[in-house]
Amino acid sequence: MSGIRTYQNLSRLVTRVRDDLNNKELILLYAYNRTGKTRLSVEFKNHGKRRNNGNADTLYFNAFTEDLFIWENDLENDSDRGLKVNYSSRFFDGFTNLGLEPTIDEYLKRYADFGFDFEYKEIHQGEESFSKPSFVRFSKDGQDNIKISRGEENIFIWCLFMAICERILDGHETYQWVKYLYIDDPISSLDDNNAIAVACDLAKLLRRATNRLDENETAAPLKVVVSSHHSLFFNVMCNEIGRSKENEPSVRHKRYFLHRPNSEGRYTLRPTEDAPFFHHVACLAELKKAADPDTGTLYTFHFNALRSIMEKTAAFFGHSDISFCLKALDDEDNRALFNRALNLLSHGKYAIHEPTRMGEDNQDLFRHILNDFIARFQFDLPEILGGSTMVTTP
Repeated sequence: MSGIRTYQNLSRLVTRVRDDLNNKELILLYAYNRTGKTRLSVEFKNHGKRRNNGNADTLYFNAFTEDLFIWENDLENDSDRGLKVNYSSRFFDGFTNLGLEPTIDEYLKRYADFGFDFEYKEIHQGEESFSKPSFVRFSKDGQDNIKISRGEENIFIWCLFMAICERILDGHETYQWVKYLYIDDPISSLDDNNAIAVACDLAKLLRRATNRLDENETAAPLKVVVSSHHSLFFNVMCNEIGRSKENEPSVRHKRYFLHRPNSEGRYTLRPTEDAPFFHHVACLAELKKAADPDTGTLYTFHFNALRSIMEKTAAFFGHSDISFCLKALDDEDNRALFNRALNLLSHGKYAIHEPTRMGEDNQDLFRHILNDFIARFQFDLPEILGGSTMVTTP
């Protein structure tokens, strides 16, 4: 397919991404879960260290960032709950001489309604000592040491990262070494409302970062990569970064669909500058591959994926739910059956984390729904996966 490039390993892919950032300020990557986005962010950081004699040039937000925080339930007394902080990480250097709490609080109030309080520890390095955060307690409605949800943990850590980014843009000496930001999936465990809010706030910050000036008013952009598997977040980022804003310079950027065709380590990049919804079509191609009766394997979670694509398609045409897509299907007799199947099999225990093979009847039904949907809306599926447009029922 025109525009698709293949890379034999992560190292070569990172070289391409960094080369793009020589003439662009921002790269947006959409990729499915388990494509290797986290490993890509780590390889991106390591590439910078190798190129700079062991000195890092990238501050990243990814699963490793979240692992710097460990929840403590205080099982013995059941009272002193909070997050333990791995203060040895360079990530927390800014806490030594920067007041980050007000900025963290400013961001947090946009997404949540709980408070926080840092506990600090004196860290000795040679003859010097530094104050670093070691523990975070949370409060709400006058109650201290509360247990917060995993989603609230994630949003708190994200707000902390955003506060650090603010100090980087302010030019503080603690983070002078940061030349690149790599942000991978900042919206895990968030609902759609918060995903949209996070995307809008991040886009606003990245406009500042990519148009940064130094003390001589010379362009000194902070180069950024953002990767995500979340289609709503990705599309909001595309729209917010892509559109022109009055009295604000545009952001030179590229958008890609990142794909790993198999488990051999190869990766493909497909530019999507003119089609930010391309990944929905690519997801259909994945479903077509899974539905192939000879070579594919269908799991119950594939109904989730199909329902999601139908919802996005209906929204694209200005309709509120998937009934628009179902009404457009040719088989009137099966329309109600399709609707019941999509509602039943895309919820509850049919989770991607505990995959369950579809029964034969559901496989046939899935293929009928997928075939009618693709045919009715005339999707031109990508050739990344090969094969014909339609799937057959044996």
